[in-house]
Amino acid sequence: MTQDELKEMVAKAALDYIPRDGILGVGSGSTVVKFIEAIGKYKIKVDAAVSSSNKTTELLKGIGVRVLDPNECEPYGCYIDGADEVNPEFMMIKGGGACLTREKILASMAEKFVCIVDKSKLVDTLGHFPLPVEVIPMARCQVARTLKVMGANPVLRQGCITDNGCEILDLHDFMIESPITLEDEINAIPGVVTVGLFARRGCDVVLYATEDGVHTRTK
Repeated sequence: MTQDELKEMVAKAALDYIPRDGILGVGSGSTVVKFIEAIGKYKIKVDAAVSSSNKTTELLKGIGVRVLDPNECEPYGCYIDGADEVNPEFMMIKGGGACLTREKILASMAEKFVCIVDKSKLVDTLGHFPLPVEVIPMARCQVARTLKVMGANPVLRQGCITDNGCEILDLHDFMIESPITLEDEINAIPGVVTVGLFARRGCDVVLYATEDGVHTRTK
């Protein structure tokens, strides 16, 4: 079974978490694209949505979903998004698609965060996937120097400007033993917009696809 087929399986399973009434939070990335396609294919009713990226907004509008500015709505019921890595404590690395800040905002507003992944994203220790850090451009070099002192190998993501007009430093060779502590430390560096560690606000449900079906982990 291909990775695309696994993503389609878990995207379809996530349809069951769409609220009957109210707002749906929608993340970004290749698995979320499959999820949005499934909403359209199965003609699932979505009253309104908040979106973590310009691309997600375009896709949702393309299937007739009304997209709200998060400033126009109160905290809502369910946010559905993918991840680059998920550990057994429901903590994640996100930001491979450079939407980490908006994803973190929407996750903070949601009562429930449902993470949709294929089995390859499940890890015991976070850090195999390079950890993204969104930075204000004028602070890029100083933030990188600070991160090097912390033991990371920061690499500027070439050709990447986020929807917020910022840049991404990807931290290589940086296994994460204490995700909450590291999240706080990196977020405190002047010039950092946010780090792609979702530890303080991890997910509540993990749906992960394998060759024998979609499995559920609940916090």
